[in-house]
Amino acid sequence: MLEREKDIRELKNKIEELRRMALEKNADLTEEINILEAKLGKMEAESIRNLSPMDKLALSRLVERPTTLDYIEKIFDGFIELHGDRKFGDDPSIVGGIARLGSLPVTVIGQQKGRDIKENVRRNFGMPRPEGFRKALRLMKQAEKFRRPVICFVDTPGADPGAGAEERGQAEAIARNLMEMINLRVPVISIVIGEGGSGGALALSVADEIWMLEHSVYAILSPEGFASILWKDARRAQEAALKMKITAQDLLAMGLIDKIIPEPPGGAHRDPDRTAAAIKDCLLQVPFDSMLAQGEELPGRRYEKYRKIGSFLESDG
Repeated sequence: MLEREKDIRELKNKIEELRRMALEKNADLTEEINILEAKLGKMEAESIRNLSPMDKLALSRLVERPTTLDYIEKIFDGFIELHGDRKFGDDPSIVGGIARLGSLPVTVIGQQKGRDIKENVRRNFGMPRPEGFRKALRLMKQAEKFRRPVICFVDTPGADPGAGAEERGQAEAIARNLMEMINLRVPVISIVIGEGGSGGALALSVADEIWMLEHSVYAILSPEGFASILWKDARRAQEAALKMKITAQDLLAMGLIDKIIPEPPGGAHRDPDRTAAAIKDCLLQVPFDSMLAQGEELPGRRYEKYRKIGSFLESDG
């Protein structure tokens, strides 16, 4: 898949070069450009049709892929970021705050990866620590108090596995989020925008509806980790990815998610504005007002939803 991405980028560069030449030399290169653009369209369509689960995983991990903050900027108005868990500190790998979706006040929370090595180190490569999950929960409880819907963006390889995170109660922080999110009396929508991995993803995914971007993935752990544990051979990650059913299409077919949001040809990074517009359109269709009016019923519905998922997984296993 990455080789195809390289070929597509090179063809795009060639088209841009021809356009520059046409302007600089006042030459008519329309026919040549049209031929290359037609070829580019076919390559992009073919690339998308033939994506394997491992290809989608690679696509979900691209550093160019839009992040939580990118989507917040494009979808919401008046975002105010809030910091800290009121217990230990602020975790930059989870961002969150209040904003407006149209005229509706909402709370927005999501995992945040970096654009380069320096930012990735600061953001811990999008792997939250306990204080990140506790910050997220603090913002969710605040949303419940002020009757604001919660919108979560999931994009993480998993929770931070370091000794410091474990010492500060990583497992307890994730478990508490699961328990508290079930009982929130405001609507919760979770959207997997990239890599949804392990408990780090699950801690923001107990929701009334779970959506996934077309080329995102959602799994209990990475295919490399799965292959290492099951077969003691990380080189069998491709085989593991097939068995794990990590794609949005597989998960929708099994009834484990509620919606797939289409991406532009080639992936969300090719046209972030179009991807953000698609997400916003879906959010604007959610009947948040009626859900807020039925707040006392939401925990029961959520419980039943996850009991059905659990029963399906038990019978399928």
